[in-house]
Order: sequence, then structure tokens, then C-alpha cells
Amino acid sequence: MACTGAVNALVAGLLLLAAAAAAADDVLRVGSKRFTESYVLGEIVAQTAGASRTAVEHRAGLGNTAILFAALKSGAIDIYPDYTGTIALELLGLPAVPSLDELNRQLSGHGLAAGVLLGFSNAYALAMLEPLADGRGIRRISDLKTLPDIRLGLSPEFLNRRDGWPALSKAYGLGGLDVRGLEHGLAYAALARGEVEVVDAYTTDPQIRRLGLRVLEDDRRFFPDYQSVLVYRLDLPARHPEAWAAIERLQGRLSEAAMRELNAAVELERSSFSDAARAWLEQAKPPARDRSLLAAVFAPDLLRLTIEHARLVLVSLLLSIAAGVPLGMLAQRVPRAGRWILAGAGVLQTVPSLALLAFLIALLDRIGPLPAIIALSLYALLPVIRGTEVALAGVGRSMRDAGLALGLDRRQLLWLVELPLAWPGILAGIRTAAVINVGTATIAAFVGAGGYGERIVAGLAVNDQLMMLSGAIPAAVLAVLIESVFRVLERRGQGREPGGD
Repeated sequence: MACTGAVNALVAGLLLLAAAAAAADDVLRVGSKRFTESYVLGEIVAQTAGASRTAVEHRAGLGNTAILFAALKSGAIDIYPDYTGTIALELLGLPAVPSLDELNRQLSGHGLAAGVLLGFSNAYALAMLEPLADGRGIRRISDLKTLPDIRLGLSPEFLNRRDGWPALSKAYGLGGLDVRGLEHGLAYAALARGEVEVVDAYTTDPQIRRLGLRVLEDDRRFFPDYQSVLVYRLDLPARHPEAWAAIERLQGRLSEAAMRELNAAVELERSSFSDAARAWLEQAKPPARDRSLLAAVFAPDLLRLTIEHARLVLVSLLLSIAAGVPLGMLAQRVPRAGRWILAGAGVLQTVPSLALLAFLIALLDRIGPLPAIIALSLYALLPVIRGTEVALAGVGRSMRDAGLALGLDRRQLLWLVELPLAWPGILAGIRTAAVINVGTATIAAFVGAGGYGERIVAGLAVNDQLMMLSGAIPAAVLAVLIESVFRVLERRGQGREPGGD
């Protein structure tokens, strides 16, 4: 009966998800990558479209270029900001950056287009602290090969892009240098502390001026032109004509200086992405932001993030219960099969969470809650299976014999004797899975599934510890609450055991 109730609840949850997805079909979805400028540009596009009375959703900080491109093709988002060099080299695999007409010819095969040049270029660069660069005689990227001991801190995307470190190091003969992967916001902090000496930067980055960085000359002209542009689905103008007309008016409005000021408002003055975008659209100064931890935790988006996080945990937990309890029963009944079941669940736990998400995105051809829920349910399988198997094995042989002596068949013995006696142990495994899922669910923000991870990911992007804590603290509180609820349920279950109160 417990399993039947879990399955019914699971079906109801999935139906609610399907209904929510269907209801959101008329929403214009804007995506953005996981760095400051993309967050701000995504907000500018979303607020511009929203002013036309179109329902708009900003799926912020979705990850790297490949994830955004897949999301756009699958229809999970409708539009996102990118750069001509990135589109040509990283997405389309072209040898150089062609004209916008040629880019659109190539993109049309994917059902996409690029348009609305925003007015500025933002190229990749390598940068060092000015005094350090002077002291070591470094002015050009090619000078780095004279310093084999130099330490580089590069963003994960730059390390893996076709127009990033692999091709750059080959073009300049920089193979063998000490390179480590660091989130872009954290890399600047590491540079200031002397933990790394070279970072990848964007030419519109305000940290260049704040930290006094020297942008190394690209003396072999490796980096292409990175004109800011919007990439969108071909059907977007027809589906949302009023919003598209408003978005088109952004053409040429953002200068490089204006973009640098917007980035500075977020990274240096700690304005929110939405406030910085709104201030630019209204030609006003971004409002002062309450920087207390209490205000950050109880920001207006707390309720939405809590609902999203709880949904991820609940639905994935129901899935893991529906699969894990029967598998645990089989593992206890058939030891030979049990070894394979437990080994398989153990292997799933060793797969890095982001790698599993990337695999599921490719398999399902979508982002959002579905791949996140499947990944979380797979991670939660092991404690549920193990808890069920151990709890059933702990039911004494004498209790089974007594049930058989009373005339119970094997099915009745399972439901009336074994499962009630094993329930506290099964519940302990489910409790462990639930607590694990609360923490692991923060990775869902990388694929647009929401939850407290949104704050953590945004905080990483701008190296804002307060923002990271505003996501981590509610997640920790939710984990404690779930732990407490399960402990109460366990005590009540033990009280109802034969021989209890």
C-alpha cells in the first residue's frame, strides 16, 4: 500500500508538471549564460519584451554555449544573447566569422537565426596584474611561452571552446603551461591573491579597470570578432510579434562603454541583474541594494525558489521510492541479483552530477526540470535500495515462521509482517535520499530547473559570497526540516511495531 500511494503521488506530480508545461506554451522564454554580461543582457531582453505585455520568463544562468544552443533548438528557450565569433567558431564550427547573412544561412538549417546587433563587441582576452606583467616583461600573449612556470586560471567554458584555450595554446605554442579551471568570478579573486597569474577576460569586463589588469596583446590575431547579437528561433517573430518589435528596437543601442558600466553596476556596486537592466532601459541610476544577509535570504524570489526546489526534491524522491523499494526487495530475496542491483546503484552515485545532467540533456534533447528530476532520482536510488534490503534482511526468521504458521501465504507475509517490521529501516533509507537530494538539487539551476541553486550559480558568476549564502542557507534549512520530519515519522513507525505502545 505504501508503494501504491507513492506511485499515485508520483503520477499526480508528473501530471501537474505536464499541465504546467502546457500552460506555459505562450510564454516567451529568454535564456542567458552563466556570466555577468549574459545575465544582464538576458534581463534587458526579457524586460523589453515584457513591456509589450507579453508573458516572459528569463531562464538565467543555464550554463555554457552548448547547453543554450541545445535549449534553443529544442524549444526550451526562444532567444538568448551571444556573439558572432562564438556562433561561427563554437556552434557552427566555421573556420572564420562570416557576414551576418552567411551566419543566418548556416543557422537556418537548425531553425534558428541571429539578428539585432546590440552595438558593442566583447572579445576574449588574456590578462595579468599590471605590476606583475611589468616585472616579468609580458606584453603579448606570445611572451607567455618564455615563462614555463606561469600559472593560468581559465574559465571552464574557455578551456573547452573551439575558439578557446585548446586552439589558442596550439596557435601560440603554449602547451605544457600550468592551467587550472576556475569559474570566471572566482578567477579574479584568485588573481588578486596571487594564486594564479593569468586569467581569461572579456574586453567589457569592469574588473580590468578595478584590479589594474594588463590585457595582453593578441599579436597573432587569434581571437575573432565578437559582435553582440541575439540568437532566436525562426518562429519567434510570428509567435510574439509585439515583443519582437520591441526587441528589434534594441538594435545598436548598447555601446561598449555602456556595457562595461552595466557589468560594473553588478560586479562592483552589487546591483542585481534585473535592477541594472531596468535602470539602463529607464536611463536611471541603479537603486541602492540592501546588502544584509537577511535581506538577501528573504528576497522576493524566495517563495518561487522554495517551491521549485521542493518540487525537484519531492518528485525525484517519489521516483526513487517507486523504483528503489521494489529493487531493494528483489535484492533481499535474490542475493545474486542483489549484488548487481547494488553495484549498479553504487556506480550511478560515482558519476559526476554535471556529467549525468549533460548526458540526460543530450538523451532527452531538452533542459529544465525533467533531466534534473531524473538525475536526482538516480542519485537517490542507492540509499533507498540499501535501506530496504538491509531492513528486510533484519526481520527475524522467527517472525517469518510465526506468520507462516498462522497460515499466511508469501504475499500476505510480506505485506502484513515483513514490511511493517522493516518500515523504520526503509524510512531511514528514504530519509537519507531526501536529504541528499536537497543538496544535490542545487545543480538543477545549471539546466534551467530553478531552485536555490539559481542564487548559488549567480553568486559564483560575480564572486558574490552574500548571494551564494542566500541560496545555501535556505537549502540547509530545508534539509534540516526534512530530516526532522522523517525522524518524527520513524519514531511513530517504531511506536506502532508489534510490542510497541
